[in-house]
Parts: sequence; C-alpha cells; structure tokens
Amino acid sequence: MANRFIVEADGGSRGNPGPAGYGAVVLDAASGEVLAEAAEYIGTATNNVAEYKGLIAGLEAAGAIDPDAEIQVRMDSKLVVEQMSGRWKIKHPDMKPLAARAQRLFPAGRVAYQWIPREKNKYADRLANEAMDAGKAGRQWEPGRSSAGLAVAASAGAGAGGGSATGVAAALEVPAAEPLAEPKAAPVGWAAPADLGAPTTFVLLRHGETALTPQKRFSGSGGTDPELAAPGRRQAEAAAAALAARGTIQAVVTSPMRRCRETAEAVATRLGLDVRVEEGLREADFGAWEGLTFAEVRERFPEDLDAWLASSKAAPTGGGESFATVARRVAVARDKLLARYAGRTVLLVTHVTPVKTLVRLALGAPPESLFRMELSAASLSAVAYYADGNASLRLLNDTSHLR
Repeated sequence: MANRFIVEADGGSRGNPGPAGYGAVVLDAASGEVLAEAAEYIGTATNNVAEYKGLIAGLEAAGAIDPDAEIQVRMDSKLVVEQMSGRWKIKHPDMKPLAARAQRLFPAGRVAYQWIPREKNKYADRLANEAMDAGKAGRQWEPGRSSAGLAVAASAGAGAGGGSATGVAAALEVPAAEPLAEPKAAPVGWAAPADLGAPTTFVLLRHGETALTPQKRFSGSGGTDPELAAPGRRQAEAAAAALAARGTIQAVVTSPMRRCRETAEAVATRLGLDVRVEEGLREADFGAWEGLTFAEVRERFPEDLDAWLASSKAAPTGGGESFATVARRVAVARDKLLARYAGRTVLLVTHVTPVKTLVRLALGAPPESLFRMELSAASLSAVAYYADGNASLRLLNDTSHLR
C-alpha cells in the first residue's frame, strides 16, 4: 500500500514582482501529522513564480520521504492548480520550465491537484511569510519548532478524550484527507508536439573502468575514489571519438569523482569544451560495503543486504545512502541542469546508480527496476526531456563504440 501524503504550498510577492518567498508542508494523509516543512526567500519575483516554487519544494520534500508515495496537492492558487491539472494552457515563458520541473518530480498518475480557499492554506501561507520576513532581515528562513514538536503539541491539545490524529489535524487546521482524484495524464507519444520546441537531451556516459570495475566491487562516493585503469582510459578515448563523430554535444558535465572527471576530460578535450562539475551526479555512498564484492557483502552483512535488495529506502551498512536518497539528489541535479541547458544536448559523465536513476525516473519505473538494467563501463545512454514534462528514453547501454 503506497504512502499517501498531502502537500500544501503557497508563495507570495510583496510588490508582484517584489521580494518573494514560498512555503510548503507535507502531511500524512491519514493522520494529519506534519512530516516536513520547506520555505525560502527567493529575491524579486512574481506571485506566480513563488507559488510554483512552493509547489516544487513541497513535492521535493515529499519525494525525499517516499519517492513512491501518492500525493494530493492543495493550493489556493487557481492558476497553478488548473495548469498542473492540464485544464489551462501554460502560456507565460517563466511558468513553463517551473511546471515541467514539478511534473517530473512524480509520475502524473500519482499526483492530484485541488484548489482550496486561502483560509484553508494558512500553514503554507505562514511559512511563505516567514521566508519573506527572513529575507527582509537579510537572512534565509530557518525552521522553528520541529515537525515532531508540532505533532506532539497538537496531539496534547486534543484532550484526554481525543485521539492524536484528530488532535494534530485540528490544531494544524488540516482538512480531512480526501480520496485522490484521477489526474489528467500528460500525452505520451512517439513525437512531441511541434510547439514544445527542441528537447533538452542528456547523453549519459558511464565512466571507464577502474581497477575495481572488472572485479565487480562496490565503488561509490565513500571509498577510495580510484582513477581510471589503462583499459578505462582507452574506453574514454573511444567514447570521445564516437561523440566527436556525432557532433551533437554542446556541454560536458561530470560527477566530482576522479574516474568521471578523467573520462569527461578525455571527451571535452576532443570536443573543445569545458567541463562543469555537478556534485549531485556522484555515485551512491555504499558505506561499509565500499571495496567489497557482492559475495563478501552477503557473507559479512546478510541481513542488511537483504533489506537493501528489498527496499529503496534501506541504506548500506555503516551510513551509506539508500537508493531513495540518491534518487532525490539526482532529481535535484537533473532539474538544475535542465534549467541551465534548456533545449541543448549535454553530456553527463557519471556512474551506474545515477544513470539508472535518470532512466528509471524518465520511464516512471519502480525502484526495483534499478536491479534489472545492465550498464557497462563507458556505455552511452540518452534521455530527452520536453517542455511539457514528458521524457523519452532514446538509448540505453550502447557499447558499439568500444568494439
């Protein structure tokens, strides 16, 4: 049974455009418990931009808790609700990339939008005003009492005869959870409508081999940061030659890990481009499993490995990152790069988990699909992203340039 969350979001501008901020809260749909808060002062912007940024922050916060949850979004912005529901066309150029970013955070079938009166959206409105007040004082918003503290306080206020869920919902003025409406799915087809313009295309290059690659050892961002081995350097040069021959790459972005930077430099040198480092593209941290084979992990940490294989929320032993955590980090990096390189073809040099995650998110596939993809060293994959939020997987694990 999927988790069901309510996201309430708001944004405001004192001047429209003027000093602006947003606020968002994630609530458990069954109990009304506050699960997360988000707010930020964003400088000079319009009300609509702030409202969209509040929506994005709320969806990102919900995804960080459970990327597979079902979401009911509640906002007092008729514009955002109608546009995100697909009933109103998005015409303003500032709104289109924000709406597309929001659409990419969760598959359309797992998010429904509902308009609520302003007086029913007080929690998010308060957070947005706190963020604007903080900006006026020259600082960023910081949370006050913790979400847990709010839940406990609300529960205590319900009285001896009231249950905690009712007390929380009443104290926070959260309306009772309603069934998720069937959202209008975005159209999916072989070709995008002509008015969407050129897609942003990410060509995904896994780094070349290191000494650990042929041994199939866990090699993430928490280990030794190995360099490319001699075969890996040859693979990087082969990938560079193939990409130069295609002539479509307009920018190169890489994970900060050494093996990726060396692979990216080989390509960028051939293409005459600079290399930009994006922290969000680093590999998962595998904790105590770094440098071990799968068999060694099975022998030393059998229960932890079983949990990791069974759930995207389970992390490797010793403080590693769960796939859910990596998915949120990669999604944030993806959205940042889509905004920076809109309409361009960009090479992302990264690792197994980020590449598979980008593919999984593009397809709307479940987390367990990560274990069902083959991704060879120095292989090429590609995903195209359209302005309406749709994505198209164009290529997966191409190794023809290595033969």
